[in-house]
Amino acid sequence: MKNIPHDYYLRFLDPLVHDEVLDFHSKGNYVIHPDFHNSIHLHSLEEEQLKTLTGNELILYPDMHIQLPMNSKNDIDPALTRNESETFFSGPDITFETVEKLVMPITALKSNQQKRGYPSAGALYPIEVFVCSLAQDAGDWPCSEKVLHLLPKSKKFEIVLGTENIEDLRTAILPEGSNIGSPSIALIYAAYLPKTLFKYRYRGYRLAAMEVGSIYMLIELSAKSLGLCCRPWSAYTDTMLCRSLKLNPALFVPMCVHYIGHPQ
Repeated sequence: MKNIPHDYYLRFLDPLVHDEVLDFHSKGNYVIHPDFHNSIHLHSLEEEQLKTLTGNELILYPDMHIQLPMNSKNDIDPALTRNESETFFSGPDITFETVEKLVMPITALKSNQQKRGYPSAGALYPIEVFVCSLAQDAGDWPCSEKVLHLLPKSKKFEIVLGTENIEDLRTAILPEGSNIGSPSIALIYAAYLPKTLFKYRYRGYRLAAMEVGSIYMLIELSAKSLGLCCRPWSAYTDTMLCRSLKLNPALFVPMCVHYIGHPQ
């Protein structure tokens, strides 16, 4: 079968594994909606406690001075360092030609081969990448739909039907109070659970999470080479995001949103 329909994987999926992994994933979901902003919260930590607990390295033996210093001459190759996450996006929208260059590192390395620019256990590649325009002006975006599904092996974009209304997408991933400016595009990384779980079962979810990290680090370095800035983002509600992408939330689970744009 040259092109496998996405629901073909369901034939090989253990429904119990699927239900339990989906239930586990849902435990980490946010409910972000204006109607509930006074009744839900993420944690009850004080600001001083957060300052103490964040940005630290974990030392296994804090009272034993057994560390070895690194050789200060071993400088990091600038090509391997990402820019800091952007706090506020502004500037012109990204051209579609630049979008193509941005995602090229995560496509197939050679024509007609399955190997891509990042590792994947068993070459399953369970993470689907959706390229979403957030620009108010259509610019040179190639179609009226605002969401494109990347096909990394064939190096094409599949148009996601029914995504002409940008406000549905913006509401899903930029909730009220998100003061980060105007990112030009968002890359959304979603795990397709049947493809994630049919071979490696529960461990497949872990492998999918690893794959997301590989993808967005490559995108960070690609963006840096193009003079763009990025910000990984998790402040969204899965079901709202799936609805804006016309995806079934029982089969697709969003793992991360990655904003791309110009710095302030």
